[in-house]
Amino acid sequence: MRVMVFGHFGKVSKAHKMSPDAFIQISLQLAYYRMYQRCCATYESASLRMFRLGRTDTIRSASVASAAFVRAFDDPSKQNTEKVDLMEKAVKAHRSYTNMAISGQAIDRHLLGLKMQAGTEKISIPDLFTDTAYAKALHFQLSTSQVPSKTDCVMCFGPVVPDGYGVCYNPMDDHINFAVSSFNTCEQTNTAHLAQAVENALLDMRTLLEQSPRAKL
Repeated sequence: MRVMVFGHFGKVSKAHKMSPDAFIQISLQLAYYRMYQRCCATYESASLRMFRLGRTDTIRSASVASAAFVRAFDDPSKQNTEKVDLMEKAVKAHRSYTNMAISGQAIDRHLLGLKMQAGTEKISIPDLFTDTAYAKALHFQLSTSQVPSKTDCVMCFGPVVPDGYGVCYNPMDDHINFAVSSFNTCEQTNTAHLAQAVENALLDMRTLLEQSPRAKL
């Protein structure tokens, strides 16, 4: 476990008309990409409390838009204005999927329901659920959750796969509390390195916004 109090800023993205949660999620994508030079399936919990007996669904934070942004961010051939455009598209894509998820329009719980129904009715599980692509899509190497609280506190949870990370965060007005976890038994993961990468990603993203002609704090 690594608890990190990111003290440089809190919900700064509001000044740029960006969702603070989406901004943090895209920074996690950038941090992971910088460490591993690839994107990964990412889980963020979405509340379904507007539905009777509703619990959670999955916000899939890794998207085509986020992949385009993280691949371009450290590319010296890209202009800052293009990078900001890609950041805005990534943030908007995340916000759009979030809205879908909390209104019951995401994919994961629907697919889980179909799989469970097949088992209940004792019929053959559809080929989709044994496909390698489906297994890869459920291998969440980043399992994340925003747990916002007016209390200055830290909450934590573990990874959901052996080679993954758990990232819990609480964005405050002037700082962000993070709890990052991974398994000591996995040589490919390093909690301290990811925590540092997240800090660097957040700072670099804010710097990019400040240096962009359209960005005004």
